[in-house]
Amino acid sequence: MTAELTVHELIAKHRPTLDQALEAIRTRAYWSPHPEHPKAYGEHGSLDAAAGKAAFDALLGSRIDLGQPGTDDWTGGEVSPYGIELGVTYPHADVDTLLPAMRAGQRAWRDAGAEARAVVCLEILKRISDRTHEFAHAVMHTSGQAFMMAFQAGGPHAQDRGLEAVAYAYAEQVRTPDTAEWSKPQGKRDPLALTKTFKPVPRGIALVIGCNTFPTWNGYPGLFASLATGNAVLVKPHPRAVLPLALTVQVARQVLTEAGFDPNLVALTTEHPGEGIAKTLATRPEIKIIDYTGSTAFGDWLEANARQAQVYTEKAGVNTVLVESTDNYKGMLSNLAFSLSLYSGQMCTTPQNLLIPRDGIRTDEGPRTYDEVVADIARAVDGLLGDDARANALLGAIVNPDVKARLEAAAGLGEVALASREIANPEFPGAVVRTPVIVKLDGAKPDDEAAYMNECFGPVSFAVAVDSATDAVELLRRTVRDKGAMTVGAYTVDADVESAVEEVCLEEAAQLSLNLVGGVYVNQTAAFSDFHGSGGNPAANAALCDGAFVANRFRVIEVRREA
Repeated sequence: MTAELTVHELIAKHRPTLDQALEAIRTRAYWSPHPEHPKAYGEHGSLDAAAGKAAFDALLGSRIDLGQPGTDDWTGGEVSPYGIELGVTYPHADVDTLLPAMRAGQRAWRDAGAEARAVVCLEILKRISDRTHEFAHAVMHTSGQAFMMAFQAGGPHAQDRGLEAVAYAYAEQVRTPDTAEWSKPQGKRDPLALTKTFKPVPRGIALVIGCNTFPTWNGYPGLFASLATGNAVLVKPHPRAVLPLALTVQVARQVLTEAGFDPNLVALTTEHPGEGIAKTLATRPEIKIIDYTGSTAFGDWLEANARQAQVYTEKAGVNTVLVESTDNYKGMLSNLAFSLSLYSGQMCTTPQNLLIPRDGIRTDEGPRTYDEVVADIARAVDGLLGDDARANALLGAIVNPDVKARLEAAAGLGEVALASREIANPEFPGAVVRTPVIVKLDGAKPDDEAAYMNECFGPVSFAVAVDSATDAVELLRRTVRDKGAMTVGAYTVDADVESAVEEVCLEEAAQLSLNLVGGVYVNQTAAFSDFHGSGGNPAANAALCDGAFVANRFRVIEVRREA
């Protein structure tokens, strides 16, 4: 089978999915080609639960040899937050050898065109989808997510975000026609006539710097946006979460090879303990695009120092929920309890500050004082997590010692409304599982402000007493403007308060969720419909995913000829 025929077959196979994705990002309606339920897998070449678990178990203690040029050593050392040593080793690269090899295949990849690149990317995603059960265990045992969350967020939801990026990339590349006949009238003279061609060209090599908590969900948008726009992609995972991205690179290299392209268009590099290669790679002249999710400090460093690259960062923010009034008090409490508990608050979208008027709020169950509202939220969280089995399924495990230290220190910042407790995980005795802590703070006290105006990543929430709804809105504005926010929530039945909150979010560029009381939560976003981050406040300089996220990963080069 020739490479050309393979690409044609991939177009026939995947063009309908690409078209559906293009329609979904246009309408913003619900759509996903990737099943969320584990029982949906096991047919048409996909791994069922038992086969996926067996495939993951077979990886333990193995070496993932990707056949990359420039491999000068092997690294590993991942320990699951559930207490298992993975024992997997990965290639460490001599970048002076690897980077030139990655550039070698870019011409053919560029010349293949936007459609061919898109369907190759979709084939990569399809093969990853077929191994969702295997990937779920890899995500679970590197991030600490509970299995079902690792399955959904690390599997179909991550694959959706990758496909979404491919769709945006394709749409932006085909916005300009391939050719144009240009004729300018000259009166009595013959017109000026030119034939023009336009070709999207890649910027160069893209670098994806992976994160610990959501290696695939946060890694796939940048990886597939860059690959679909013609760039080679070097993946540098977080040292504690290498396996999911190593498997991704492995699949990508296999598909590229089978489609007749250079497998070195996608490569992996890992680091020795303390090596810190991200800074070295980020400032290499060959690196023209960087995608990063992680701390504000390193994100700011990348934006300031990687001057040769287009840098896309998702950093930290202080997510806020304003609680002013509600017509569904029980629904509000239930929704907030889930939002505060999911994955032990280890999400960039988890609410941290709950702004509550000190004189209380209006509800469908009558007025509630500030103390009563905080106590009721605490009881809702406690009730949600009262059963240890359900708590383990929601909380997962604490991803690293820094989160545990912040959780323990938070109890000393103010009056504790809900104390964190330890939960045993019978299946994984080595897992560190903790319920959230809720601390009461006063918005008028400067000492308290030092706590709630900084991100405390993990299962920590602050119930901040404010003088009025107006003060809450102004504190929300200052928080988003100074610290950034990936998400904002508000509960109010007052049209003026709702309008004021919405205006703050429009002016400060923050994504807003109003009066959520059902099965949708402020810390969840749906690909093809919801924008994750905005790129307009300090929490992130890009949104997942919009046209701006992909359009500057390529440039359009024009060639003019006399007609």
